[in-house]
Amino acid sequence: MTGIDPPFGVYVHIPFCRRRCDYCAFATWTDRHHLHQAYAAACRREVQAAALPPATSVFFGGGTPSLLPAPLLVSVLDAIERVPGAEVTVECNPETVTAELLDSYAAGGVNRLSLGVQSMVPRVLSSLGRDHDPAVVEPAVQRVKAAGFGTWSVDLIHGAAGESLEDWRRTLDQVLALEPPHVSAYALTVEPGTPLARQRDRQPDDDAQADKYLVAEATLTAAGLANYEISNWARPGHECGHNRLYWEGGDYRGIGCAAHSHQDGRRWWNVRTPDRYIAAIEAGASPVAASEVLAPADRRMEALQLALRTRAGVPAGALPPEARAGLGDLVVEDGGLVRLTPTGRLLADEVAVRLR
Repeated sequence: MTGIDPPFGVYVHIPFCRRRCDYCAFATWTDRHHLHQAYAAACRREVQAAALPPATSVFFGGGTPSLLPAPLLVSVLDAIERVPGAEVTVECNPETVTAELLDSYAAGGVNRLSLGVQSMVPRVLSSLGRDHDPAVVEPAVQRVKAAGFGTWSVDLIHGAAGESLEDWRRTLDQVLALEPPHVSAYALTVEPGTPLARQRDRQPDDDAQADKYLVAEATLTAAGLANYEISNWARPGHECGHNRLYWEGGDYRGIGCAAHSHQDGRRWWNVRTPDRYIAAIEAGASPVAASEVLAPADRRMEALQLALRTRAGVPAGALPPEARAGLGDLVVEDGGLVRLTPTGRLLADEVAVRLR
């Protein structure tokens, strides 16, 4: 982060994909590539109409942002006023990473990349519905390093059908050999309406996922990456500032279809499809689909639940000794704060219901 207080983030949703993964419930489309130019123009117009404060972080997520031609992505970034040193992240699939793409990003102000690797085992990728070859990952990383990006992340998913513990260890070891400064390792979740939800024999086993999480914690920590949120590990100084903004309940503006925003306890979100979003912006209408306002008590509880997931933990008063009865080794108190242990992270929701 830049040290600006309070921080302010901008999330830009890029809804284009070559293929929808079997576990994905995000607002993404594989047949809307003809909308690239119109969509980027609409995003620029939404930014310009919003009169945003200078951003401390910008995050292009999706979808697959690296499928949007780099000049169009950079044109959206150019429309966003940023503080000096703002963190600017773009999610990329490894097979889309070329030297030309990275040079365009770097010249345009992008300074952080998030690579959607998911697994280094071909049959595990196939089980997830991914279509890239693990062999493309190392060349992509070498291009990222050669382009001068000082910080970048590898995103992984564990729990695919047929993934053994040895498969997961193999993925972690091969990724760590690339010396990433940040790793996100997410448990595969079953989202309603996805192909994964319709095929019970492909759904993850909770106990196996717990074992894989603890292996990830031990392996990544031993490699010098510290856990700072349940699913995120980083070397010192390489934590994702934009995601920390979410976890700390900060304000952010979502740009693009289906993008969510938050300001002072009010949330709102845009229409889901790129077609409707573009039509609304071109007509001079608001793209907002709906909104909600959190009551102060709800906002306080949500802030505690998010903080519990992080290395910072929660004040001991939010989880007093009587509330901790029966939790065993799931939490630890240190310096007036209560934090989840690695085992406790597996049962974070059960701990969270005891917050006061």
